[in-house]
Amino acid sequence: MKNRLKEKLEQGKKALGTFVWMGGASTVEALGYSGIDFIIIDNEHGPFEVESTQQMCRVADLSRMTPCVRITDVSRTNVLKQLDIGAEAIIVPDIHSIEEVKNLVRYAKYYPLGERGVAFARKAGYGYADIAQGNLQDYFDTCNKETLLIPQCETKECAECIEEIVALDGVDGIFVGPYDLSTSLGVPGDFDSPIFKEAFEKVCHAVIAANKYLMIFTFSKEEARYYFELGAHAVVYASDVNIMVDAIKEDIQEILV
Repeated sequence: MKNRLKEKLEQGKKALGTFVWMGGASTVEALGYSGIDFIIIDNEHGPFEVESTQQMCRVADLSRMTPCVRITDVSRTNVLKQLDIGAEAIIVPDIHSIEEVKNLVRYAKYYPLGERGVAFARKAGYGYADIAQGNLQDYFDTCNKETLLIPQCETKECAECIEEIVALDGVDGIFVGPYDLSTSLGVPGDFDSPIFKEAFEKVCHAVIAANKYLMIFTFSKEEARYYFELGAHAVVYASDVNIMVDAIKEDIQEILV
């Protein structure tokens, strides 16, 4: 059990990923030929259920991409199911309080960090993989180490307590959602607003200062490069839908000139 995204970040390398909104095993398989490091299967805005998410996690594994899942909310069942089917990173949207993040750690990490329910599921070969054959605490420790927990900072409340959140044991990083964060701050889409800039810089500084991973979303290639220069460890560039449509539109313009 090896989390390739975490391994790359630990080596100080930049990681690039994308959202899966269109979905399907064939889409994920095709993305695997692009050289992208990770995908985020979007259960918040996408139409996916547990079984289809599991299929995409399986294909991502075979394609040597790290399967991350954005869940809908912090509940024991929601967190547990996604980890059991193979998610190697859990992205949590709409965080408003430190208590939500504490619950995330409690549901997602095995003893002694949390209270995750014990099961030898997909990532453990249903109990037949080598990782499941030894000491149970060793299994717990490996799962805890290789599972990334990344709350999203996209609300005013989350930004206000970001230092406390990144200080929590079990939190591996923060995913900054500029669009929702700007909206929560009352300046939707205005990334030049002093209000947004102050909050954004505060969050980025807190994450980096805490030696946690900084992940940021963007639709723009230029902003992706800028965020890496800013210190982001991972950038989520658009989605499978955006990449496909934009590429076809560009080709049409070039063909029909």
